[in-house]
Amino acid sequence: MPRTTNHRVRSRAGRTARLLGAGAAAVVAASGLAACGSGDDGVPVLNWYINPDSGGQAEIASRCTDDAGGRYTIEVSQLPRDSPSQREQLVRRLAANDSSIDIMSLDPPYIPEFAQAGFFAPVPEDVAQRVTTDVVQSAVDGSTWDGELVTVPFWANTQLLWYRTSVAEAAGLDMTQPVTWDQLVEAAQGQDVRLGVQGIRSESLTVWLNALIESAGGSIIAENSTDPEDIELGLTSEAGVRAAEVLRDVSASGTGGPALSTANEDTTATDFEGDQGGFQVNYPFVYPRAQAAVEGGTLDQAVLDDYGWALYPRVDADTETAPPYGGINLGVGAFSEHPDFAYEATECITSTENQAYYFVSNGNPASDTTVYEDPDVLSEFPMAPTILESLQLAKPRPQTPYYSEVSGGIQREYHPTASVDPEQTPQDATELIEAVLRKEQLL
Repeated sequence: MPRTTNHRVRSRAGRTARLLGAGAAAVVAASGLAACGSGDDGVPVLNWYINPDSGGQAEIASRCTDDAGGRYTIEVSQLPRDSPSQREQLVRRLAANDSSIDIMSLDPPYIPEFAQAGFFAPVPEDVAQRVTTDVVQSAVDGSTWDGELVTVPFWANTQLLWYRTSVAEAAGLDMTQPVTWDQLVEAAQGQDVRLGVQGIRSESLTVWLNALIESAGGSIIAENSTDPEDIELGLTSEAGVRAAEVLRDVSASGTGGPALSTANEDTTATDFEGDQGGFQVNYPFVYPRAQAAVEGGTLDQAVLDDYGWALYPRVDADTETAPPYGGINLGVGAFSEHPDFAYEATECITSTENQAYYFVSNGNPASDTTVYEDPDVLSEFPMAPTILESLQLAKPRPQTPYYSEVSGGIQREYHPTASVDPEQTPQDATELIEAVLRKEQLL
């Protein structure tokens, strides 16, 4: 695997993680049935519950175990593949005061819920200062609840606007300048190509709507509160209506393709690789995916050579874009028997060196800004500077302990996007979500 040795390393635990051989790996426990406490030799065992990846977290666990010098061992237990199931398993265990959860890889939208429930061990002040140094603000915001850092930023993700340079040139678009959704719809229609978006009834739809409202200068939650009855939604605001107009216009244009209502990130990437590929909003995985397809002989090199990238589209020409923010942050379980060691381990896991390794090997962008100076990162991801710029502009999804209710209501009322009525849908969604929050209705 590519190594990252020619860059400045920030060791948040006060030392530099040593590189191990590519074959080194931590023990993977089946389906989260991990042991807890100490191993047979009396050395504390830290269980890290990870989201599925290509082995990068297991490799980092092995590196940090070696770096600990025998004071503790890190083992990994894999969570289910989809984010809601990951949340469900962690909530179930933490609600039972499960001490086996020392470290957890957690999707940012669920962080307020976990924090409000008391599922995290407090982040020590000195750790909080170190793990937020040289970190993009969107990742810090996504790790914070009620004014306090409650998790450690790990990797951060964002969507870019991907385009075929030949299509953009033919349409007369200057991609060195910001472009709007209206411009993209017009260009896609004029060139008879696809404008790839994720219209499936899932979290992807909430991501799209949130980015549109934030890019229009608003927020899904206008006034936040820990009391669900005091939450004020911004779906019917001017920005909320404008976002609904974009959903309607993209859908009505036909540029999203006939299967827009079931389109997710993978199907959008597939369309972009095809004969009608023109534009898409999607995560950075689309680039290594295309590289692998070229190497496998299923995609022409000329198609990959035609790839271009830019910041997420603007809703209005004079308003800065607010791209989606995602990724994974690290929480330390409130019932861990070794919270001090666990927080020390999170600093090793999120070191500059390990974030750079994870970016190159697994394609997951770093929250650490200095990683984007790494030669290996720039070689593997020539769009890395644009990813960093996007992350610096990105905004989290609604931060609330009731995120599942908010997102579920949005997915119900805004799907399919072809049926969105800017004058009615935001109001319908507001009424539904408010009724759910008041416990007057179920999703």
